[in-house]
Amino acid sequence: DRTAEVARAHGVDHIVRHKVNKGLAAAFQTGLNTCLERGADVIVNTDADNQYPGAAIPDLVHPILEGRADMVIGARRIDEIPHFSPVKKLLQRVGSAVVRAASETDVPDAPSGFRALSREVALRINIFTRYTYTLETIIQAGAHNFSITHIPVTVNQKLRDSRLIRSTPRYVLRSAASILQLYTIYKPLRLFLWIALPFLLFGSALWLRYLIIMLQGEAERGAHLQSIVIGAVAILLSFIIGMFGLLGELISINRRLHEDTLYLVRKRALEKNTSSQISRKG
Repeated sequence: DRTAEVARAHGVDHIVRHKVNKGLAAAFQTGLNTCLERGADVIVNTDADNQYPGAAIPDLVHPILEGRADMVIGARRIDEIPHFSPVKKLLQRVGSAVVRAASETDVPDAPSGFRALSREVALRINIFTRYTYTLETIIQAGAHNFSITHIPVTVNQKLRDSRLIRSTPRYVLRSAASILQLYTIYKPLRLFLWIALPFLLFGSALWLRYLIIMLQGEAERGAHLQSIVIGAVAILLSFIIGMFGLLGELISINRRLHEDTLYLVRKRALEKNTSSQISRKG
């Protein structure tokens, strides 16, 4: 989309490009890594479609510079954006609500691509989803107990259609898949327990029904056994699903240990690189 060409024409100091299109999430991760390698203390991310006002960057980084926040999100007034369809507005609200629950934060516009991150947050970020980075970065920051806040921002006039959202049905499916994947990665036990709960309640209700019939003396020999069989299957399924959640939680713990190791490796490598640069300048 000629973003690199336009940036170069306006005198941008450092441009990084993928030789092939690897998607938005990979581009964001590469951008973070490059900023860290160049010694950034605060990193600002914005979309290339001119949706977000560049004049709001000082307000965006201000809470980080004051030490009041580790990540700041530029929250749009979704309901007031005229070129957003009703379906997209609904999806934005649903997605933000899911991310708030998963990250235990209070971000009103989780899909916003206008945000500022401190160096420590950037060192901790590891993008697993391939479609977008917006939801996962907030969940990861919340999981590491970083302070997240937001500022209200306006949006500029629409200049072109989004290349991420080619059609509403496709956007719905991919967003739903991303949210499900994020919950599986970061909240596996909670997710699978919620899935297992209906099976447990259904099976328990059938067993309770059979027990009541027995106590009332209305059950004949061999009668109502289908309640016992179906109830047992439902309870067994709930147990198996719960075990998947427990296994996922153990894997999640192991993943967090690997993330801590990767964080230390990154931090020491960057500190060593910074020290080398200072020595050469000296």
